[in-house]
Amino acid sequence: VNYTAVAPDGKLACVVGDSTQALVVDVSTGQRVAECTKHIDYSFAAAWHPGGNIFATGSQDKTTRLWDRRTFRCLATLGGRIGSIRSIRFTDDGQYMAMAEPADFVHIFDVNQNFHQEQEIDLFGEIAGISFCPGGSALFVGVADRTYSSMMQFRRRRHGLLSAADLWQ
Repeated sequence: VNYTAVAPDGKLACVVGDSTQALVVDVSTGQRVAECTKHIDYSFAAAWHPGGNIFATGSQDKTTRLWDRRTFRCLATLGGRIGSIRSIRFTDDGQYMAMAEPADFVHIFDVNQNFHQEQEIDLFGEIAGISFCPGGSALFVGVADRTYSSMMQFRRRRHGLLSAADLWQ
C-alpha cells in the first residue's frame, strides 16, 4: 500500500500501491467494493472530491485518473509531464484539484470546467508534497531538494469571474 484516501462520508476508501489496480473498499467491513483498472503502472496518490462522487488516483504512468464513485468507471485521464503523480489534493470547496509530479511540476485543474482548464506551475526541485489551505485561497508546495529545500506558497489571484480567469501566483 502506497496511499489510502477515505471518502468524505467515511464509508469507502481508495487504496493504491504496487499494482496497476486501485481498490475501493468498504471501511466498515474491509470488503472490496470495486477494482479500478485503467492505470498501466503502480500508483502513489489518491484523493476524494469533497462532494464524494469523484475520486482521483495518481500513477507512475504519469497520469491522474478520475473515477465515478457510482459506477467505478474512469471519467477522464489527466497527463503529467515528466514523472509519476505523487500527490493529489482537492480544495475543500471542490473547485480545484492539484496534482504534483516528483519534481518540477504541479498542475492545477478547474473542476467546474470539467478539468479542461489547467494551470501548470513549473518550479525547480524535488516535490515532497502539496496541500491547499482551508478555503482554497493558497496552495503550498514542499520542496525537498538538498540544495533548494523550501515551502512555496501560491496564492489565488482572481480576475473578474471565477474559474478560467483565476491564476495561482
